[in-house]
Amino acid sequence: MGWVVLAIAVVAVIYGISVYNGLVSGRNRFKNAFAQIDVQLTRRHDLVPNLVEIAKGYMKHERETLEAVISARNAAVSGLNAAKGNPGDPATMAQLAQAEQGLSGALGRLFALAESYPDLKASANMAQLSEELTSTENKVAFARQAYNDAVMDYNTRRESFPANLIADRFHFQPAQLLEIEDVGKREVPKISFD
Repeated sequence: MGWVVLAIAVVAVIYGISVYNGLVSGRNRFKNAFAQIDVQLTRRHDLVPNLVEIAKGYMKHERETLEAVISARNAAVSGLNAAKGNPGDPATMAQLAQAEQGLSGALGRLFALAESYPDLKASANMAQLSEELTSTENKVAFARQAYNDAVMDYNTRRESFPANLIADRFHFQPAQLLEIEDVGKREVPKISFD
């Protein structure tokens, strides 16, 4: 009888260790996925000053727009730095999402304004930077999807029984998804023949 109790205790301990290690693995996966977002957002942030410099040469009378882009870029860098320290934290992820939406909006206004400057549109440097920025935006979207998938897996694991008992005991906090609304997204126009 004593051997049975000992065997059950050993199995329970091994199972507990396995669950704990699974939670650690899930947390490390979403942190690694966030590191990929960090790489792509840093690249995006690094491209913005070059874009503004090129635009300055053509858009001398649009100083307010250019300053808004730089200000939004600085806020996005600050948001990213805060999120790097604690990826998955709801407050820092919300701050990052808001800052990135602000940057996307400012860049959208810059590109819309650039349309009225034919020489700027024709600039090879501007075209190249725009292409690099678009490519980087796509990479950010893929990295964000991988991060959100890893967060979902981790959160599901930490909320499932009996892992939730171990997660609570060892302070495995829930992770927050990174949801950045697409500022450029437009609603489909409604057509009515009334």
